[in-house]
Amino acid sequence: MTDSTAKIEAFYAREDQWQAELALLREILTASPLSEEFKWRAPCYTWKGANVAMPHGFRDDCRLTFFKGVLLRDPEGILVPPGDNSRSARLARFSSVDEIAAARPVLRAYIDEAIKLEEAGATVTFEKDDLDYPGELVAALDDDPELAAAFEALTPGRRRSWVLHLTQAKQSATRVSRLKKARPKILDGKGLNDR
Repeated sequence: MTDSTAKIEAFYAREDQWQAELALLREILTASPLSEEFKWRAPCYTWKGANVAMPHGFRDDCRLTFFKGVLLRDPEGILVPPGDNSRSARLARFSSVDEIAAARPVLRAYIDEAIKLEEAGATVTFEKDDLDYPGELVAALDDDPELAAAFEALTPGRRRSWVLHLTQAKQSATRVSRLKKARPKILDGKGLNDR
């Protein structure tokens, strides 16, 4: 058993309120041509190295996230964005094994469509980011060439996560404090949620 396989088995074996639901999602995913890998401390299902789907249990529900879900046709209307600022991923929420069992054919169809999208080389095209940089970030980038270079070298998604994190603070002092804490991670080329 490889280390990755052991981690996947441990993920599914842990005592969790969604253990049965996650096991059924795994059954659906492993019955497809997707490969099972371990990424970001959870199982991730891929097609020829491309991330396709990922199951998770949360406090209120169990979810199956499709990385390029925005490209999937969703005739059943079960896919929703994970958050207000989500641009690519879409997820299906479940609160019981029965819900997942009823959705099995739909999920399998969405998995098959996601594989076809990967085979076709489909990508999510993002419109130019419409987020305005907060004044504190603009000032810091103007005053600190090293930070400015590191910030511009980040991927668009990482830059976006930092801008969202900063703009969520209501007070300027909080934005300045967050920016000071963020500086080392930005210089290391990391996004808000990178370790």
